[in-house]
Amino acid sequence: MRTLGIREVRQRYEILKETLDAEGEVILTHHGKPFARVLPIEPVKPRKKWQPHHELRALLPAQMTPSESLLAEEREDR
Repeated sequence: MRTLGIREVRQRYEILKETLDAEGEVILTHHGKPFARVLPIEPVKPRKKWQPHHELRALLPAQMTPSESLLAEEREDR
């Protein structure tokens, strides 16, 4: 972690980016007193595109036993 004076940053803005890339965190000072901490923004992970329901159903394995039979068996067990 490195400290930079606000005057340095104003005179040469790229020093802030260079320091962030090298250090990962920068403390900004004004008259020698820290007033801000600058952190790099982490890249946002792209969200997965939503799939339509029919595409999701196509990925599921086919059910061999009909639902009526499964329900009837469950009712008998009660």
